[in-house]
Amino acid sequence: MLELNLPPYPFKIANKDGKKFIFDVLRKKYVTLTPEEWVRQHFTHYLLEHKGYPWGLLANEIQLNLNGMKRRCDTVLYNRNLTARMIIEYKAPNVEITQAVFDQITRYNMVLKVEYLIVSNGIHHYCCHIDYATHSYTFLPTVPAYEEL
Repeated sequence: MLELNLPPYPFKIANKDGKKFIFDVLRKKYVTLTPEEWVRQHFTHYLLEHKGYPWGLLANEIQLNLNGMKRRCDTVLYNRNLTARMIIEYKAPNVEITQAVFDQITRYNMVLKVEYLIVSNGIHHYCCHIDYATHSYTFLPTVPAYEEL
């Protein structure tokens, strides 16, 4: 797999029937290793180990209902009262982060109404803070540590 712009970590890879799987620490199971999953696992580890995000408040592959259609957020960070606070959308490293990607995560946010949106392809990471009081948003220079949220 491609080297990412994220800290390395001791991932676990398994092979079964000629397919590779990577261990997802949040779902506590092996999942199919795709380029997007490679990014998800590295970014999740980055949030947990380097940014101090609590294990119990992050979840992968969260289903939501958007205009009568089932969709999945790649990762969601919850508050201690279990309301969504951040949505993270991952793309494979070779996928360019375009307006369409931001449109996708914005549609998810129509349902969850979070304070923070992050988009990453493992190489480039974009973090946005939403201020609902002023109906504005600000792109942050870095992904904030949990204590800075």
